Amino acid sequence: MKLEGRITGPWAVELGRLWEQTAPALAERKLSLDLRGTTFADACGIQKLKAIYSQTEADILTGTPWTQYLADEVKRKDVEPKDEEA
Repeated sequence: MKLEGRITGPWAVELGRLWEQTAPALAERKLSLDLRGTTFADACGIQKLKAIYSQTEADILTGTPWTQYLADEVKRKDVEPKDEEA
């Protein structure tokens, strides 16, 4: 799946809609997310990418420090803060 430009606002919503339509057709095939043409992603866009990655563990293609950062954010597991005992 090749993504270009900004993954934000209505484009992030469209990505989510497209993914819901596409996912069942993938079956057992391996997904690649090509982020090399991506220039920005807001929190919603990152969440959509995280959802796709968590379902597929897709290969993520990067080509710039920005897209590598984005890939790292997508792959990062959100950790619940630990309760500290006083």
